[in-house]
This record gives sequence, structure tokens and C-alpha cells, in this order.
Amino acid sequence: MKTQLKEVSHDYIRYANCWEDADILLDGLQTNEQSRVLSIGSAGDNSFSFLAQNPAIVVAVDINPIQLKLIELKKAAISILNRTDYLEFYGFSKSKKRAFLFAQIKLELEKSGKKDISKYWEKREKEVLEGLVHSGKFEKYFHIFSKKVLPLIHSTIRIDMLFQEKSKKEQKKFYKEVWNSKRWQGLFKIFFGKFIMGRLGRSKAFLDEVEVSVGKFIFKKAKQHLKSTACQKNYFLHYILKGNFGAELPHYVREGVYEKIKKNIDKLEVFEGFAEDAFAKHGKFNRFNLSDIFEYMTAETFKEVAKNFEENAMPNSRFAYWNLMVPRKLSEIASCDFKFQQVLSKALSKKDLGFFYGQFIVEVKP
Repeated sequence: MKTQLKEVSHDYIRYANCWEDADILLDGLQTNEQSRVLSIGSAGDNSFSFLAQNPAIVVAVDINPIQLKLIELKKAAISILNRTDYLEFYGFSKSKKRAFLFAQIKLELEKSGKKDISKYWEKREKEVLEGLVHSGKFEKYFHIFSKKVLPLIHSTIRIDMLFQEKSKKEQKKFYKEVWNSKRWQGLFKIFFGKFIMGRLGRSKAFLDEVEVSVGKFIFKKAKQHLKSTACQKNYFLHYILKGNFGAELPHYVREGVYEKIKKNIDKLEVFEGFAEDAFAKHGKFNRFNLSDIFEYMTAETFKEVAKNFEENAMPNSRFAYWNLMVPRKLSEIASCDFKFQQVLSKALSKKDLGFFYGQFIVEVKP
């Protein structure tokens, strides 16, 4: 995995938000007070979400040092800000006091011995004051779609109609007769195809193992979701089509959840490197949020990483991860002892608001 990703740039914010459904992740891993969680960092959202369940520790790991600086900034913000102020600071809601809030967060970072992180964000104050919620490469990719491409297909009124409450029958009819135009089909497949996604969204190296047509695959997943009533309250879809999360928010900033996370914020630690390298410092874990990291690996590397996870997992460990377009299962590695939770995985995949993923997988190491 290290060889495959060595040419990928890790000097910018790739994701300002996590684009994986924290609700099904928590249902799959069933975290409790004895849980030691290893969590792929990304933007930190889902790593924070585990704190609402009062685990023993959460280690957010990432090979991108800028993503970890973002997580540290969020951690400091959560530790001192109430929910309303955090929503304003990060950009979920409008604010005239973002500079004031940022000054408080910088002081907190410095008091915590993280002056280097404070200085890093101080140099990027303009970006911070604009609201970091939109600052990632992936978010900017979606903004191009919502601001430049989608207006060529559908009007604002029609987009609003997609999210209006409707019955299952009405939603299917709306998709078929109003939404699914030839222009929607064509421009969607082009924009979310391998060429444009590899340049504006994800890095090209992240798509090296993909053997299917990217545009057609994602269009098929979007078609299934947009025909269902679940799309009406999908905050991921709202952001992709309208450029903001709207009234429905990611798990970690919801009322009642944010406050629990705040109480446990000191249980979150960050680790720079590959997931399989974190064991030397932090020991073994029993809960693993592996995002979609297997998507980027060759079959041989996947086997090596799977063996490493098995050796460093505590008894009765639970693993959760997503397949996007590259099918991978730990339980299919003959030399490893993982048990695929087929019924649970299928049920949670159906609920997944990250409609673009192929499958959500939960496995157990006895």
C-alpha cells in the first residue's frame, strides 16, 4: 500500500467532511466502554462520532498530515465551543464571529502544546474564515457539479422538488418522468466518470484497481437512491446537489450527540502513518473503522494488510469498511480468521446514505 500511494500528494485537505455514513458505522461496530477503536482519520467526523459511545480510546490514523491537522483543529474547537458556535466556526451555518472563535481555538491549541498546528492554520486564516466545511478537494469537486453542471440539467425549483416529502410511488414517478432526462444521464456519467473524478475529485491512484466503468457504476447507484424516499433527507445528497448539508447534519454535530463527544474529546488521539503502523505505538484494538482503504490496494497487498490486522486485533474484534467499486473482503483471505456478518452487512448497506458505495461490510475476528 505504501508503494502504491507514494506518488499521491498529501499536502492539502482532501476531505473537509467524511463521506461515509456514521450511523451505519456505529451500528456495525457496536462500540462500548471497553472499545479500543482504530479509525481512518479523513476529516475526523466519524472518529469523533465514536466518542459519543464513551469508548476507552479512539485513534484517528491517516497518511495525510494535513488531514490530521484538520482533525486537531476540530478537536480543539469541540473542546471549547458549544454546538451553535462550532456550527458557525466550521461553516455549517453563517457567522459574523468566526474570527473571534478562531482566536479562541488557536489559544486552546497553544495551551495544549500544539503551537505548530495553531501556526499552520493561522497562515491559512482566509480559508478558515470562509468556513472550512467547503475547503476539501472533494467538496470543491461537488461544488463544481452543483454550481456549474447541475444548472445545465435542472432548475432550482426542480432540485427542491426532489427533496420534498413524497410517497414511494410518487418518488419513483418523479424520478422517471421529471428527473431522469437524457441530459442528466449524459452529464452525470461524464462528470462522475473516471477521467474527471481522477483529476478533480479523487486522486488517479485511488482508481487504479477499478475495473468497471466508474460513471456507469455511480449512475446506477444514484438511480437506485433517487428513486427511493431515503433521498429526501440525505444530507450527503443535499450537499452534492445544493452545495450545503441543509437541515439534516452529519452525525457528530447533531444535537445531543455533539455534547457527548465534547465530554469525551480527550479520548481521541491522532496518528500519522498507515493503519497497520499504529499498533507499535498504541497496541491492539478491538474496533476497526477502515473506511474504503482496501479500494486502493492490489490483491497481494490486501492479503498482507489483512494478516497484519488479524495479528493485531484483540479477541472478538469487529471490522467495518466500505467497498466502492473494488470488491474486497477480509473473510475471503484463506489464511485469516474473519467471519463475514452477511445479514447485518446487507441490512446496513440498504440504509447507507452514502449511496455511491457498492457495499458496507461488517466482519468479526473471533
